Amino acid sequence: MRRITVALVDDQPIVRSGLRVTLAQDPQIEIVGEAQHGVEGVQMARLLRPDVVLMDIDMPRMGGVEATRQICNELQNPRPRVLILTVYQQDEYLFEALRAGASGFLLKTAPTEKVVEAIRAVAEGSAMLAPEATAKLITEFASRPAASGINAPELVTFTDRELDVFKLLVCGYRNDEIARRLVVGDSTVKSHIQHIYLKLGVRDRVQVVIYAYEHGLIQAGVGLVSADRWKR
Repeated sequence: MRRITVALVDDQPIVRSGLRVTLAQDPQIEIVGEAQHGVEGVQMARLLRPDVVLMDIDMPRMGGVEATRQICNELQNPRPRVLILTVYQQDEYLFEALRAGASGFLLKTAPTEKVVEAIRAVAEGSAMLAPEATAKLITEFASRPAASGINAPELVTFTDRELDVFKLLVCGYRNDEIARRLVVGDSTVKSHIQHIYLKLGVRDRVQVVIYAYEHGLIQAGVGLVSADRWKR
């Protein structure tokens, strides 16, 4: 089984040391590099192309949000996926990190098994949010006024089957559940999801949901808006 390569970016040596020792106990994870601030983190990501970058937020020279943005927007495939691991719970860090391209957001108080689970999830192309972060994300969208006009121009390029997968994806269905509902194979679902990511210019499920909210396709407390109101 191929090991998941992980790079650590944190300005505190004791934190990096603790993560290195802890994660080394998992035979599926290999620590390939460490950096003490965002500038080093971006350089390391360019050089080593790890599967996952564990990224702190508040660091000297360059913070985690900007480092995440550069890693996610500048590097071509294979592009590392960024998992934010921070002590900060402020909403602005969460939203900015996700918009910068982060595939996950965990607090440093998370148990080891949750960090390992998150690394595996983002390495496979999924997303992982701490329960606190998920609640804040929902609250953020719930506080926004409902969109008066629904316009998602990227959907024009979707095939009918991709649109079916998209609807189920933003409603929270897992790949296997989508496959059962559409009576197709898991590999077919994965292929459609990759096409959706490419056409929307996003990297994971969290950003698909953000796209849907920001274009009025989903409304908090209502769910998926009737497709006959969508402009394609």
